[in-house]
Amino acid sequence: MRSQTRDIASDREADVVDLLRELVHTPSPSAGEGDVVALITERMDALGYDEVVVDGHGSVVGRIGTGPTSILFDSHIDHVGVGDRGEWLNDPFEPVLDGGVVYGRGACDDKGGMAAMLMGAALAKELDALDGVTLYVVGSVQEEDCDGLALEHLLLHTLPRPDLVVLGEPTRGQVYRGHRGRIDVLVRTRGSSCHASAPGRGRNPVYELAPIVAEIRELNDRLAHHDELGPGTIALTKIECETPSLNAVPSTATIYLDRRMTVGETAETALEEIRALPSLRAVGAEVEVISYEAESFTGSTLAADRHFPTWLTPADHAGVQAAVTTVERTLHRAPEVGCWTFSTNGVASMGKLGIPTIGFGPGDEVHAHSVADQCPVAELVDAVAFYADFPAVYASSALSA
Repeated sequence: MRSQTRDIASDREADVVDLLRELVHTPSPSAGEGDVVALITERMDALGYDEVVVDGHGSVVGRIGTGPTSILFDSHIDHVGVGDRGEWLNDPFEPVLDGGVVYGRGACDDKGGMAAMLMGAALAKELDALDGVTLYVVGSVQEEDCDGLALEHLLLHTLPRPDLVVLGEPTRGQVYRGHRGRIDVLVRTRGSSCHASAPGRGRNPVYELAPIVAEIRELNDRLAHHDELGPGTIALTKIECETPSLNAVPSTATIYLDRRMTVGETAETALEEIRALPSLRAVGAEVEVISYEAESFTGSTLAADRHFPTWLTPADHAGVQAAVTTVERTLHRAPEVGCWTFSTNGVASMGKLGIPTIGFGPGDEVHAHSVADQCPVAELVDAVAFYADFPAVYASSALSA
């Protein structure tokens, strides 16, 4: 049976495009999402959500329905910075619609997903398609600074445990079911500071980093590989040193590492691989996982180690299969089933809490965090239709399982 929901969503293309442009026009850096939370709250009320609340850490939650099958739609509503504005063709917060594509900071990651979820859930209610379902639509905060932190807080302290989480991160309109985990690591060497006019009086810790950097680069080539999630990787992302002045030998030198973990790798094994590097052991370098702590716009402060677990929802899970069925019936095509390269709030829902999690969203992750940040309108409309039809398909499959 072919759903006609896509035709209805198509008739509302202008509305969802306007909503996305409004969201992009409202800056919402991590821990500064207050204005966009107010906008989303207003839109949920106008769209007829049954209940709208903002949790203590700032995430906004809209509820529709009270059925026994509980589904949570999540899109994060913060964005990364803009970098060098000279690289942008247009103001990143003055979204441009050109050639069927909306351009602007956050259009891809993740305000396209948020706009489509807002309207898709409302359309499901309008079509009376939520019988037996409680649907939560979440605009989560601080994902860009610390993946999963706010969603985990919400799931542990505000909402009852849902049966399934659906992430609105960009998937090109395909069905995703996992991604590699990550730890953010620092490696620090300590030296002895002295006046730079006589460097022999001290010991420069920066020089001790050189062989360590070379060995880290070599380590990347021998990490584990998984057929679906791909290889584990390690990348040096930042170097800094602590020095009294430009005329002094530094006292400490630090590098920062992004270590992506595939299936079969853990934070513990990844740290051991780094600590075992000969040049690192030779100088007694310190190795530790970085911690995160920040105050949200509500005044709430959360802290966590920057450890984000690997996760992969089984391909035969009812949520994955319901998503495939929805794409086939609603969008009249067969979807790919894959995984993200980057990280999402799934590190909390599935990675830490074991709640089955899938992804479907407009846009392509290759444009995330770039000056080409964009969301195709056709995929945006597809997502509205998908989010409207998916709850009923999943509820039906869950009942028959």
